[in-house]
Amino acid sequence: KKKEKKKKEKKKEEKKKEKKKKEKKKKEKKKKEKKKKEKKKKEKKKKEKKKKEKKKKEKKKKEKKKKEKKKKEKKKKEKKKKEKKKKEKKKKKKKKKKKKKKKKEKKKKEKKKKKEKKKKEKKKKKKKKKKKKKKKKKKKKKKKKKKKKKKKKKKKKKKKKKKNCLFV
Repeated sequence: KKKEKKKKEKKKEEKKKEKKKKEKKKKEKKKKEKKKKEKKKKEKKKKEKKKKEKKKKEKKKKEKKKKEKKKKEKKKKEKKKKEKKKKEKKKKKKKKKKKKKKKKEKKKKEKKKKKEKKKKEKKKKKKKKKKKKKKKKKKKKKKKKKKKKKKKKKKKKKKKKKKNCLFV
């Protein structure tokens, strides 16, 4: 009986030990699980953070791009405006120059016309004067011619006389 009792006790002890061992194992497992979970959680958090950071960076990049685009657009617009202004100025200048040229040409033409007119008038006057002079000269010439004729006649007479004289 004593032996039996001892055996039973031993068995009981063994069972207890086993139980303890099992408990320990369970606890360990739980601990491990917990650790694993914690790790996972941490990893998740890290990932999330990274994701958020990435998003933030992307947003910033996008914003920068947008800003740059806007700036470029503005610059382009400004350039266009400036170019337009320049062109307009050039056009105006050209127009002014053309106008001035036209005016000058007109003036020149007018001057030429005036000069021509004056020249013509002068010529006309000269012609008139010449005509008058000619008329006067003609009259004078006529008178002179008559005188000459008379002289010639006289000469002829003289010659005749000479001939007669010779004849005698």
